[in-house]
Amino acid sequence: MRNSPGRRVRRTALLAPCAALLVVAGALPAGAGAAAAPGAAVSTPASVQAAPEPIDPAALQAAVAATAKKLMIPGAVVLVRTPQGTFRAVAGTSELDTSTTPSTRDHFRIASNTKTMTAALINLLAQDGKLALGDPVSAYVTGVPNGEHITLTELLKMRSGLYNYTDAPELSAAMDADPAKAWTPRQMLDMAFRRPPNFAPGASYEYSNTNYALLGLVAEKAGGRPLAEQFRDRLFTPLGLAATSLPGIHDTALPSPYAHGYMYGGTAYALIDQPYPAGMQAAARSGRLRPVDYTHQNPSYAHAAGGAVSTADDLATWIRALVTGKVLNPASQRQWLDSLQDEDPAAPPGGQKYGYGISYQRFGPDAAMYYHGGELPGFNSFIGHDPKNDVTLVVWANLTLTPDGRTTANALLPTVLNQIYGLSLPTAGGTSE
Repeated sequence: MRNSPGRRVRRTALLAPCAALLVVAGALPAGAGAAAAPGAAVSTPASVQAAPEPIDPAALQAAVAATAKKLMIPGAVVLVRTPQGTFRAVAGTSELDTSTTPSTRDHFRIASNTKTMTAALINLLAQDGKLALGDPVSAYVTGVPNGEHITLTELLKMRSGLYNYTDAPELSAAMDADPAKAWTPRQMLDMAFRRPPNFAPGASYEYSNTNYALLGLVAEKAGGRPLAEQFRDRLFTPLGLAATSLPGIHDTALPSPYAHGYMYGGTAYALIDQPYPAGMQAAARSGRLRPVDYTHQNPSYAHAAGGAVSTADDLATWIRALVTGKVLNPASQRQWLDSLQDEDPAAPPGGQKYGYGISYQRFGPDAAMYYHGGELPGFNSFIGHDPKNDVTLVVWANLTLTPDGRTTANALLPTVLNQIYGLSLPTAGGTSE
């Protein structure tokens, strides 16, 4: 994520969009994305041509497997859909100490990719006339600091200024003490509202999960039903997403088949972007330190901001449907597309934009991708669709951070983009593939 001016850049790892989606060959060091925060994209010169190449399935599989091994990721899945066909590459295992190969049918926690769904539901409710995007959040939720001046649009676009509840150190401490603890959205908001806002509504961009916790409550108030039911009836069932759901707050299970999710150390290493100490990195690389299994940590703290469960197959269907206008009506789709706004207005042209629950970046004159990412203890993932070339991409890994602190889906992206677009981006080993 990119913080407001004057605030240090942080990853806000739990539920943040993927960092630095698109990079120029040579523009980033080995393991592109290692130090980049979600939202800290690197622009691509207009002279760079980026259009799909014929994909070699064996080369894609070999490249993904090699990169995942270098990154010490237990298991990873890449799904690519193009007019040429559907391509899958898998690496490692879906559970440590087993030989269970990951699959595009494995369920996993999609974290902040849930925001694309929450934003879509808010737009559907606006279509229905049950809310207006210019409404103040105070019309739906009480007790919000500056709530009468914060619009639903500003929540959708991460411009409310509200403190991000996942930054609260007491949250990670409580989750480590009781991983099964159930949380309500109001408890998350109370953590945020005890802190002052970081800036005035609309003054800047700052990725904050508080915005989407609020939007979940807005959707329930305007739609008159629980968020999980509305997701199911308005989004999942119409698109045939039978493997996608929003669990109840006491549900720590994953439907079968599922992947286990891992991370080194305590929850704070994801939630508040605490770096791994050098000794811990060395112990992880040597195998003396094993990652913690976070598969069944209760995800209720994430809920509308990142609590959904899905599969790579379903997510590919979802992101393509959303981008190509299969979810919203034409007027709402136009508004959704036009919602994009530069995260950093001072950045060079071509930088990352964020709109109604979606990120966007162009990478050359012939390709651009609408995308989001998700990260929480145990899993890291990316979903994106390039409408001009009809390319859909899903990447997930069952390790949140590499031993040296890189977000795993981000670290896999250069390898995958090289295979799809014929680019020469530096990969985990410092070479192009």
